[in-house]
Order: sequence, then structure tokens, then C-alpha cells
Amino acid sequence: MTSTTDRLEALFASRVRDVVPPLFGAAGEPVRPLISLSYGLADPILFPRAELMAAAAEVLAYEAAESLNYAMSYPGLTDQIVARLQAEGVAAQPEHVLVGYGSGQILALLPEIFVEPGDIVIIEAPSFLGAVRRFVQSGARLISIPVDEEGMNVEMLADTLRDLAANGQRPKFIYTIPTFHNPTGVTMTLPRRRQLVDLAAEYGVPVVEDDAYIDLRFAGEPLPSLAALDQDGWVIRVGTYSKILAPGLRIGWVHARREIIDRLLMVKAEGTTGPFITRVVARFCADGRLERHIATLRQHYAVKCETMAAAIRRHFPAEASFVMPAGGFFIWVQLPKGVSARALLEASRARGAEFLAGTACFVERERGDNAMRLAFSFQSSERIEEAIAIIGSAFADL
Repeated sequence: MTSTTDRLEALFASRVRDVVPPLFGAAGEPVRPLISLSYGLADPILFPRAELMAAAAEVLAYEAAESLNYAMSYPGLTDQIVARLQAEGVAAQPEHVLVGYGSGQILALLPEIFVEPGDIVIIEAPSFLGAVRRFVQSGARLISIPVDEEGMNVEMLADTLRDLAANGQRPKFIYTIPTFHNPTGVTMTLPRRRQLVDLAAEYGVPVVEDDAYIDLRFAGEPLPSLAALDQDGWVIRVGTYSKILAPGLRIGWVHARREIIDRLLMVKAEGTTGPFITRVVARFCADGRLERHIATLRQHYAVKCETMAAAIRRHFPAEASFVMPAGGFFIWVQLPKGVSARALLEASRARGAEFLAGTACFVERERGDNAMRLAFSFQSSERIEEAIAIIGSAFADL
């Protein structure tokens, strides 16, 4: 007799039958009691609890009628986003910005307005699979462009766009994380940024610039965003407060041409984003408080990044290599020849620590078994040191 589990499994859509296991179970408890360097969680020590409590109390005291009823998103937050973009050199206006429930929602909505099954979307390899999975679910045909120490290989992108155009094909968009890339941590160079923006205009292909980590620079000089370099409106800039304030607030945004914003509003089924939470975030961020908080984050994450890098040098084989990131949450390690990331992960879990195998960062899961992503954002420096030592000792089990 067929079990209930088997009968239920048959009902699930194919796109959710084989997914990455969740970090948290239904009750909110961690699924695996290990020292995990797998996920880019924010450090809870840095959450500005008192300031957020004060901001929430002020909204309830002075704006309860507007914030607790059905209402529009708070335009004051949009104005703050516009001001920050303008300070970067982006010609932003309020009508070009849409606030959503985290950048994840925005990245899920973009294929809703652009992609029909079989359409081409260009992504980086490796990439942030949380976004890429949404593109796959929309029915897009993905073409991967490699990432090296200077970011996306734009020369290869140019060849790909030229070949597609020769066959009468135009991708619906190009997805990139140019600054402190997830998972590799590298930053796209200025010449490549300029070339990418030029290619977008030449071939008429939008570029989705996912800049979740751009504010978390702790070394080197800032580079202009793709949106700041864009003169023709082909860049769709996606940002979030998850990395610079708190992920649980679920506030992200997108800056794009008005035509794109209008269509995103059509498919954003719940309408505008919470009038209460957008007011709370805006109150916290006012009067330079957000920038001061970001400065604290940079100092804190810089120490944790250096702690991890030093531990890798001590505990990993000399043949393991990585590019030291200048910001963000991750270090991407190339493993010694012949070492399997999946096998190392299994051995590391048996000893009490885990990481994200590189295979989880490629659409083609046979790729990436020679690399790992290590997140330094969540664990304390002491736990980072302990986890890296555990993983380093697991090399001996292979």
C-alpha cells in the first residue's frame, strides 16, 4: 500500500522536490547543531535593538493611524533610498524606486515581468543560487559566464551576446553581483563595469545589479556602481537593508526605469510594503544614524574576515587558495587538486563543523566540487577559529 508520504510527494511541483535543505526547521530551531559557516547570516550582536525599539515606539506614538491601517509604503523611506543613490552618482527619482519585502522578493518578481518559458537569462558562474533558483522556476534557459579575480568575464559575455544576436536571440537580462560577489567575494574591476554597461546598451539587454553587500567595504576604495555608470537606463539596481540593518525587517528595494517599476507593481500581489515597518526603518536611518551604524559594521566584519583568513592559512593545506575579499560576508576557497568539497563537507560535519560546498553555487551541480564558500558574518571570531581548525583537520580523512 502506498504511504501517505509517497502520495504527498507526488503532489509537489517538480521545482521544489530537490532543494537545498532549510537552515531552520518549522519550529525555528537550527536543523543541524554544528558550527556552521554555510550561511551568510548577519551577526546578531550588531542589531541595534534599543534604537529600533525607540523608532517603533515613536511610530506607534505619533503615526499609529497611518502606520497600522491599510496604507501606502512610507514615502520617507523611498526618499532616503533616493538620496543615498544620488550621493553615489545615480540619477534617481522617487518614481524609479520600489520598496519590497527584502531583495529576495524583488529578485523573484523580476522574472515574473521579463521571462517566458525558454527565454534566455545570463548569470555568473558561480552565483547566488537563491536568486538563480527563481529564474529557473520561471522557465528561463540559463547561460553561465565565469567569474574570475576581476569579476564576471566580460569578454566572454561579449562573445556570448554577439553569438546570440547572430541567431536573432536577445537575453531577457544579465544577473550580476559586482561588488563583494556571493559566493566568491571578488569585486568587478572598473574597466569591466564600464564594458558591461556598454554591452547592455549595445545589445539592449537589462543588467540586474544585485548590490546586497556594497556598503560593507572594509578595504580599498569604492568603485562606482553599474547604475552610476549607466546613462541609458539598462541597469536595474537591487538593494537591501538586510546586511546593513537587520534581515528580519525584510526590507529591500529596486531602482529602475519607470516602465519596469510599473510592471513590478502589477505583479507585487500584496501591493505596497508595510506602512509600519517602512516608517520604523526610515526613523532609524534618519539623521545619519544608518551611516554611523554601517561604519560599525565595517569595523566588526573586517576583524572577522581577517580572523578567518588567518585561520585558513594556519589550518588548511598550503595548496588551498583564496582571494582576500575587501568586503561582504564570504571567503571562497579553491581546494587542492583532487580534493572533493562534498567529501570534505561530509568529513567536516562528522567532526562538528560545516561550510557550503561549491557545487551549491552552480546551476550545473557537477561543477564547483573543487571549492567551498565560508561565511565569516555570523559566528564569533572564536567560533570561526574553531570551525576552520575542524575543517582543516578533516582534510586528513580524505
